[in-house]
Amino acid sequence: MYNWLYTIIIYPVIFILPAYVANGAPVIFGKGSRPLTGATFRGRPLLGRHKTRRGLAAGICAGIIVGYLESLAPGFGYMLAVGMTEAVGTHFGDLLGSFMKRQAGVQEGHQVPVLDQYPFLAFALIFTLPIYAYYPGSFPSVYGIIFLFMLTWVMHRLTNLGAHRLKIKEVPW
Repeated sequence: MYNWLYTIIIYPVIFILPAYVANGAPVIFGKGSRPLTGATFRGRPLLGRHKTRRGLAAGICAGIIVGYLESLAPGFGYMLAVGMTEAVGTHFGDLLGSFMKRQAGVQEGHQVPVLDQYPFLAFALIFTLPIYAYYPGSFPSVYGIIFLFMLTWVMHRLTNLGAHRLKIKEVPW
């Protein structure tokens, strides 16, 4: 019983934790900072105004710190590299999602299912794939990845609702 629990639930959560922290940190630390860019593309904003310099820096630093802390555990030395790649991949995916929403004409603060939840996770995993070449067995199983996509849907809804109720976020999604 423990083997499937570890393989499908526990290890994938340990593995993706730097990305989750990197994704959430800008909500807490990015307020009051200048937007990343005010540029436009085809007459539309490049990114939403809530994508800030401080938020990006805080998110990347937070993900790396979590990866470093996890790397201190025996057998998890590779997690610093995972934390670094996940932190960068997380923000690449998040910014890409914001870009796609702005180019589609979606107003800031409006919800777009899938684009709001998954680009950060997908790109965190994609950016981490090269580490697998150096540390075989470090990447979660297919079932672990499926679990992470389901967990992300639930966590995204709960954390955003909580942040909205705490008045950290303007909208509950």
